[in-house]
Amino acid sequence: MSVKIALVAVEKTLFRFDKLFGYVIPEDFEAKKGMRVTVPFGRGNKTRLGVIFDITEGERGSLKSIISAADDGSYLSEEMLSLAEYMKETTFCTYYDAIRTMLPPGLSLNLSESYIISESRAGLYLSSGEASEEEAELLERARALSEKERNKLFDEEENALTVKKLIDKRILIKNESIKRKVGDEKEKIVFLSDEYSEGVPDSLRLSPKQRAVVTTMAEVGTATVRELSYLCGCTPSVVKNLAEKGILTLGEAEVSRSVTKDAVATGSLSDLAFSPLQQSVYDGLEKLMDCGEAKCALLHGVTGSGKTSVFIKLIEHAEKTGRTAVLLVPEIALTPQTVGKFQSLFGNTVAIIHSNLSLGQRADEYKRIKSGEAKIVIGTRSAVFAPVENIGIIVIDEEGEHTYKSDKSPRYHARDIAKQRCFRHKALLLLASATPSFDSYYNALNGKYSLFEMNERYSDAVLPDVYMVDMRVEAEKGNRGEFSEELLAELKYNLEAGEQSMLLLNRRGYHTYANCINCGTVLECPNCSIPLTYHKVNDSVICHYCGYRKPMPHACEKCGSRFIYFSGTGTQLIEDRIKEYFPNARVLRMDADTTMSKFSYEKRFREFADNEYDIMIGTQMIAKGLNFENVTLVGVLLIDRSLYAGDYLGYEKTFSLITQVVGRSGRGKKKGRAYIQTFSPDHYVLQLAAEQNYKEFYKQESEVREALIFPPYCDICMIGFSGAEEKEVASASAKFLEILKNAEKESPRKLPMIMLGPTESGRYNGSYRGKIIIKCRNSRDFRNMLRSAMFTAYKDKIFERVSFYADFNGEII
Repeated sequence: MSVKIALVAVEKTLFRFDKLFGYVIPEDFEAKKGMRVTVPFGRGNKTRLGVIFDITEGERGSLKSIISAADDGSYLSEEMLSLAEYMKETTFCTYYDAIRTMLPPGLSLNLSESYIISESRAGLYLSSGEASEEEAELLERARALSEKERNKLFDEEENALTVKKLIDKRILIKNESIKRKVGDEKEKIVFLSDEYSEGVPDSLRLSPKQRAVVTTMAEVGTATVRELSYLCGCTPSVVKNLAEKGILTLGEAEVSRSVTKDAVATGSLSDLAFSPLQQSVYDGLEKLMDCGEAKCALLHGVTGSGKTSVFIKLIEHAEKTGRTAVLLVPEIALTPQTVGKFQSLFGNTVAIIHSNLSLGQRADEYKRIKSGEAKIVIGTRSAVFAPVENIGIIVIDEEGEHTYKSDKSPRYHARDIAKQRCFRHKALLLLASATPSFDSYYNALNGKYSLFEMNERYSDAVLPDVYMVDMRVEAEKGNRGEFSEELLAELKYNLEAGEQSMLLLNRRGYHTYANCINCGTVLECPNCSIPLTYHKVNDSVICHYCGYRKPMPHACEKCGSRFIYFSGTGTQLIEDRIKEYFPNARVLRMDADTTMSKFSYEKRFREFADNEYDIMIGTQMIAKGLNFENVTLVGVLLIDRSLYAGDYLGYEKTFSLITQVVGRSGRGKKKGRAYIQTFSPDHYVLQLAAEQNYKEFYKQESEVREALIFPPYCDICMIGFSGAEEKEVASASAKFLEILKNAEKESPRKLPMIMLGPTESGRYNGSYRGKIIIKCRNSRDFRNMLRSAMFTAYKDKIFERVSFYADFNGEII
């Protein structure tokens, strides 16, 4: 007899076993595509979450039945399911990984199981002598454990059959619950108790870390637990212990989950005046948008050319014609200014999505979009999955930025997802940047994309004057500091003139390297093959890869010498030096350490825009998309490190970074200047970036890439390996290369490819890494060949302790 069957993607399945599993739909169950359900999985019939991808009919056979519905099926549309299938095919992820990426964490589900022992039945069963040795042993062990440990014991795979027998005999009672993750609406804050508001006496016995916390609280008054832990270099438990002593009081501050629904439009779209060039570009893009077919266009415009105004008018056109719009930005730092501008024009029809929102805020924004209340979505990479219907346009601003590429499974690029969505909705995908990616510009020049260019700044604004400062000459003059004489003079001039300055150094911390002068031992991360970075703010050394931290040792841990040599420069050091040179200057530092709390980007950028600071020092987060009319000076420090990074993308990234940050200067009515400090002033990348001459840079770099066969003249697939033992990783890498070569020979079609490696990549986060680089064409045939090689590798015992993954066109350092 034929029954209805649901094809279900099940959570926590390994890639090698991942597929759509068939489950019988019970007669009284109203199933639909996109519905999340609970299903029995594996030999132990462990309950797991799944998503229905399709519904068909067939013979029941040995198929199991769906247990229950986990939601009403309203969150995942057929379009989202189609995207999940696309991501599984092209990024080598599981179905459920793709689903998890699309939904905001606040809407994801947790399935929890707990077990209760029926003591009366258990006692009778054990005393009767009917219990097997395994059953009796398991019950005795469980009785001695806590509830959490007991649940863990019963969930172990080796106990699955015994647990099932005990459940069938009603000796064990199994409870299952499904809960939705929701972000807290409140944030924990700390302040000194009333008794100690005037200070803590020295006679009170406190550990050094506790004393540091109390001293900090006396200075700042109130802080979040997270901020306090960072400032004092301690864990939250130190704060908790002080609260238990009655010295600190823990409280909660309200955190509003409503971030956009109450926005009111205060500006007028009719006030946007186009230059003739902007109007020409807009007319061409509007024509593409209304042609009834999916289109892709590249808008290449110099910094300050008015690209954002073109976006705004195109999005207005989408809204007027009953369509929706998505605008992607590369950094969270850019969302406050962008959202503020759009909200002032479109009011509460704008929604935002990015990871700096709480789980609850993201969930609420998702619901506003899903309901159709919000028609315009602005956000970072994940916003490309926003549940908008009838899309008219997707804009990817600063489209060449690497942040649009995910470095974790699923390893997708937002541009690829946007293409799929625009194809489905017959919408326009607009890629925009002053420094487009090579792939996009190559496609535009070859007619695959429509190309629009804006080569002049809007209104009367002109590009800043750029000066190259040779730091070799500075060194010859005896200046071995962080700043050239010219840059210091310009900073002084700006301070006296009441104009603002920005300094870019793409490295946070104070010193980036510390070693013992006596024995030479370098202070390294125990988990990674890299030196620790010294942070003066909390007198700690921190690994910027895995997050390991410890107090700064004041003597060598190997030989005991107190002579520690520091080198390398970070933003904290630059902040200190600026304050030494200009004691009265109001200095703002913007990096990952100063922007941990919610809304910190918005608050600090707003203060800078209101001229509450004179000088902003920051990492790459200050380089792109920001618009401060009173900034007339930009300084670029230690750019050579980026130039010689060793990655084939190094020149492209350096050119983009310099072009973008230089473009922050002179965006108002005043003329701007920029000073690039370098030991390689004649390097063509720096020279062309100073001129903002992207076309010539593309021409020269393109010739090199074509000769060496690098993108856009090929795709690059990296096979990454990770394991606890260095030798095992090396052996597994070599074995995979052998398997890959055999798979290439057996492929029915000749595949153009060049294999490089395997090579070692050092140790990161406790694991040794290795990689194989393949220059190829990312075609279906190549992916099928690679998938075949991966499945073959999974069968080899050498890969039991070494994991691996495939990544297309990501970073390969």
